[in-house]
Amino acid sequence: MRLLHGLAKIHATFDDPNLVSRAGLVPVMALAQRAGLGDLAGEWVRVRRRCGVNAQVKVGCLVAGMVAGADSIDDLDVLRHGALPALFGGVRAPSTLGSFLRSFTWGNVLQLQKVSRLLLAGLAGRTPLLPGADVLAFVDLDSMQKRVYGHAKQGAAFGYTKIQGKSLLVRGLNVLAATISTPLAAPVIAATRLRGGSASSARGAASMAAEAVRTARAAGCTATIVVRADSAFYGAPVAWAIRETGAFFSVTVRIDRKVAAAIAAIGEDAWTPIRYPRALWDDQLARWVSDAQVAEVTYTAFTGHRTRRPITARLIVRRVKDLSPQAAAGQDELFSAWRYHAVFTDSPFPLVQAEEHHRGHAQIEQVFADCNDGPLAHLPSGSFPANAAWLTLAAISHNLLRAAGTLASPACAKARGATLRRELIDVAARTARHGRTEITLHLPQGWHRAQDWMNLFGTACRPPPAPAA
Repeated sequence: MRLLHGLAKIHATFDDPNLVSRAGLVPVMALAQRAGLGDLAGEWVRVRRRCGVNAQVKVGCLVAGMVAGADSIDDLDVLRHGALPALFGGVRAPSTLGSFLRSFTWGNVLQLQKVSRLLLAGLAGRTPLLPGADVLAFVDLDSMQKRVYGHAKQGAAFGYTKIQGKSLLVRGLNVLAATISTPLAAPVIAATRLRGGSASSARGAASMAAEAVRTARAAGCTATIVVRADSAFYGAPVAWAIRETGAFFSVTVRIDRKVAAAIAAIGEDAWTPIRYPRALWDDQLARWVSDAQVAEVTYTAFTGHRTRRPITARLIVRRVKDLSPQAAAGQDELFSAWRYHAVFTDSPFPLVQAEEHHRGHAQIEQVFADCNDGPLAHLPSGSFPANAAWLTLAAISHNLLRAAGTLASPACAKARGATLRRELIDVAARTARHGRTEITLHLPQGWHRAQDWMNLFGTACRPPPAPAA
């Protein structure tokens, strides 16, 4: 591709008041308005400090800025260009929004989290956000150490995180999150909680799991719910909290002496080959030939816990052959060596299916990557409650984008947040008025996602049906 005109004949100027660079905000914020974002914020968020007024307007501004790609308070100025003030009312300056966030207390953060839960239920009722939720849904629980650099960050401390498979001490704040997904739907964020950087992963996880299951029920997950977590959450409080909500748990187990003894008691004839990466189908044997096999045994956990509430359930074990790096050079094995991965679960599904379900827990890492590539690129304030509110608003913007994607097309329903911003939000348009009340957006001809964009626009901005006579 090359320019068709000489460089001396190309000119640029920022002088058109009728242009917008992010026309996708119109249908997305229309969807948020229909789901009740402003009304919920006005009803539940009560900030008592001087800069905390008009929460129903400022929360909407913060969410719109994050949907548009803002990852800091200064970036919220993206809402004040061209014809956007003609399309949206109540747009506030970044300094005003920053003061609003710094006015938050921890109680206000809890109020905002309730808005997030209620909005998710509203979006699920208006869009195909969680198809298949009436059959099976998954709640995934995990934590992330978010690195920060400012010396004045409240709550910042050193905590462990994994970077490229290595466990490192990183100074930051700890994010605990729970997501909801189905076999047919990409995950949405059910709950978030910001903690001090030195907090252990399991701190507050029991209440978070119970809250996430209740949110899933409100969002339409009326049948089986399986809560998945890694070994950091293996403990009696989390397992019992999940059971008391009527859900099932599936938690990775640390291989201690008791678990190792249970694994050693499994007979060789109990192992079942599973379809696994690099597996091959053998027509003669009529089965998958793989280095991965699964088996299960009944196991009683938490017998020595101070609550004295043991749980007897299934210990599902996956073993993978541990190959020597020199095997390719002709040094064959004298005997098979295996690496074991254990899962403690009360899942009602068959062995192979239950083990496959648990491996799907890794998708929550994609949600973290999505958020880090968007509004969670920074935790922008020195105030801990302000950063906790920013985290909750990031979850709201993630769910709103996900709901918008489901209205656009099946491909957009599972696309990454950065893809949705690039193809649905960051679309330039020129505004044209017709009379005093009508306004038309003229978008680029030949846009490769034009039909998806119009699907979203047509559904989100369609006038509500007239009430029955």
